[in-house]
Amino acid sequence: MVVVNNPGTWDAIYWPLDHAEWHGWTPTDLIFPFFLFIVGVSIAVSRHTLSAPWWRPARRAAVIVGLGLFMAGFPFFNADHWRIPGVLQRIGVCYLAAAWLYRWTPKRHRPIALTAIAAAILVASWWLLTRFGDLSAEGNVGARLDRALFGTHLYRTTWDPEGLFTTLPAVATTISGVLAGIWLRASGSPQTKASALAGVGAAALAAGQVWHAALPINKQLWTSSYVLLTAGAAAMTLATCIYAIDVRGLRGWTRPFVVLGTNAISLFVVSGLVGKLLIVLDLQWTVYERGFAWIGSPKNASLAYALMFLALMYAMCDVMYRRGILLKA
Repeated sequence: MVVVNNPGTWDAIYWPLDHAEWHGWTPTDLIFPFFLFIVGVSIAVSRHTLSAPWWRPARRAAVIVGLGLFMAGFPFFNADHWRIPGVLQRIGVCYLAAAWLYRWTPKRHRPIALTAIAAAILVASWWLLTRFGDLSAEGNVGARLDRALFGTHLYRTTWDPEGLFTTLPAVATTISGVLAGIWLRASGSPQTKASALAGVGAAALAAGQVWHAALPINKQLWTSSYVLLTAGAAAMTLATCIYAIDVRGLRGWTRPFVVLGTNAISLFVVSGLVGKLLIVLDLQWTVYERGFAWIGSPKNASLAYALMFLALMYAMCDVMYRRGILLKA
């Protein structure tokens, strides 16, 4: 997302690094649900989820939401145009909902049943509430609800891709990660776990793609078909990593991902603030024009700028990683 959010120019972007305009999906549309999925996995595999006081998840969620609101207001903090929904806000809400569900599920049912039922109810409810409705950007039920609650404090004038209503199916995405985490904690060999994850993931992905014919895959609306497709793709990706790392022992390629992932929130927040500051100070266009436009192809030049930005963020995270600095909510 650092590369996606910081191109040299928004007028020259390769399609895999851009979101689908409305219905459909691109590789970029997988990133956010993948993050929510792995949040869910971490809830189930972390011992602190159950051992920490009940209020600890709420405090963590509040910090994440607070960071999101700070990013939305930065650098002018104009109350009249302060966006209320956002990426980190959604992550915080989804984390809290999934963590509390996992904590309060009776132990004898925790292995799968009630958690899966909760995810299914969210997905089915969203579908039932929208199946006969308007799926346009301004006319869908989520956009109308967001306008009533937040007024003009939205990403667009009349709608927001991280609005309140579309956060419900996003919680289901997080819960799907919890289910994967529960499976990973169960007994069995890594190869068996990876094979099962890959199989279930492939089935979910296929179901989401088939459902697309009746209910379009749409990230901005976080449609139920999108939940199935992205959860399936995330499970297959996780299964691939388990097979490569735990079964085959191929670990050398993972270091860059470990460095970036160890301080993922710091990376997202700092990159977002720096990116906005460069635009506000009119430095982003100057750096792009003088340092990268000469490359020739506008898309290549824009991508080179984004990769340079990522390299700088990686350098920051690498220093933090080497010094054992871990900033978390």
